[in-house]
Amino acid sequence: MTIKIKKADIETVAVKPSQYPSEDIKEIAFAGRSNVGKSSLLNTLTNRRNLARVSGAPGMTRTINFFRINDEFRIVDLPGYGYAKVSKSMSESWGEMMETYLSGRPNLLKVVQLVDIRHEPSKQDVEMYNYLRHYGLDGIVVATKADKISRNQMAKHVKMIRQTLKMSQDDIVIPVSSLKKTGQDELLDVIEALLEA
Repeated sequence: MTIKIKKADIETVAVKPSQYPSEDIKEIAFAGRSNVGKSSLLNTLTNRRNLARVSGAPGMTRTINFFRINDEFRIVDLPGYGYAKVSKSMSESWGEMMETYLSGRPNLLKVVQLVDIRHEPSKQDVEMYNYLRHYGLDGIVVATKADKISRNQMAKHVKMIRQTLKMSQDDIVIPVSSLKKTGQDELLDVIEALLEA
């Protein structure tokens, strides 16, 4: 029985730890390059059209956004990385903001990393995955835009993602399409297993 998200509200928008909400409930964070489809995925998962703002201009999430789900856990939307038009100082401040959150948040269970299924993971995707591995937060990758490739290509692309990120056999890659609403239940099952572990 897949977890059903019946209630999803934005709880806090933060740039520093003093602004984070309390540590009383578990958190699962989502990270990905700008334009990978993170906002669309979060909206599909929560059955809310505008919970996470979908922007035509990539690199718009400049804060850490905490969403309270079913009053039981939080989904945390991390700033998109790897957008070229963002100034170096701004991308450094985001990096610092993410590192502070990832290294010091005791109730953070996992980070779901999003990559675009159509392309080999970028240098930044690999860096991010290694970074998550360093903190023991790796192991779950969502391959977005799965509707853009044929079913026959799917296994080949998943294999390419696994190899590029040097994922282990136990690590999970879930192809999803926010457009066709596929893969979400599988992701929710993984989230449920994390929360119950």
